[in-house]
Amino acid sequence: MNRERLTITLRSDLLNALDSTIDGDKLRNRSHAIEYYLSKSLGLKALKVLILAGGKPVFFESEKKALPKAMVKIAGKPLLEQTLHRLKAAKLTEVYISIGEGGEIIEDYFGDGRQWGINITYVRQNKNNLGNAQPVLQAKEFLNNSFLLLYGDVLSDVDYGDFVEFHRAQKTAVCTMALTSTESVDMWGLARLQGNKIVEFEEKPKNPKTFSRLVNAGLYLLEPEIFKYIDAKSVKLESNVFPRLAEEGKLFGYPYEGLWLDISSSAAYKQALNELNNK
Repeated sequence: MNRERLTITLRSDLLNALDSTIDGDKLRNRSHAIEYYLSKSLGLKALKVLILAGGKPVFFESEKKALPKAMVKIAGKPLLEQTLHRLKAAKLTEVYISIGEGGEIIEDYFGDGRQWGINITYVRQNKNNLGNAQPVLQAKEFLNNSFLLLYGDVLSDVDYGDFVEFHRAQKTAVCTMALTSTESVDMWGLARLQGNKIVEFEEKPKNPKTFSRLVNAGLYLLEPEIFKYIDAKSVKLESNVFPRLAEEGKLFGYPYEGLWLDISSSAAYKQALNELNNK
């Protein structure tokens, strides 16, 4: 990436604050720190976001009706609404939502996104779509640069700016996957790290090959090169794409320990509510 040399003048208090963040590792020097914070503040605006919110509606006892999982309420608001608020706060306002059966519930609720200060474009999934790989491929025409991929049934408080900067620092990354830790690894994709690289990825393993407790958090930063790994036969990213990226050294992991709620199943939903109530 091309860089230009600049001469700048800063207030002494700002310079002192900047210097206090330099640790020689994550932030190596003043130049690196200034670039990091400018990129974190300004670099997200052009980043597009794809949210996968398809799948058949599910009956949740708490709602007394079937809803897309992204519309189930957590702390009084649909999970997807809380995600959109977080995206807006991070200046991520160009959002594509992939919807399937029951998608009109999402579309009627959020409209064009203006009320939330974002711009929403809906991508309607083909009826014969299975898994999550084809909805991503279907949105290819909108995603010609790096993009953020989120699952509509997951809520996290990850720092998007830091996540993006981490990804950009991995020179060979096609995908950076956010990772969280859990004791029940058989419900999610399990990752084994060496440094920042995911060297092995197992989807919902019954008999894990590794002692890792780092699992897929359903949040990714992807390069357009990802579309070389998804074809008409691809079904699930976790089964058909990520293991191949790991083998080729192009899959990286971003561990974090913040809020992470997953309602991909009734069991996961109950666990998410228990964790939320205990916070």
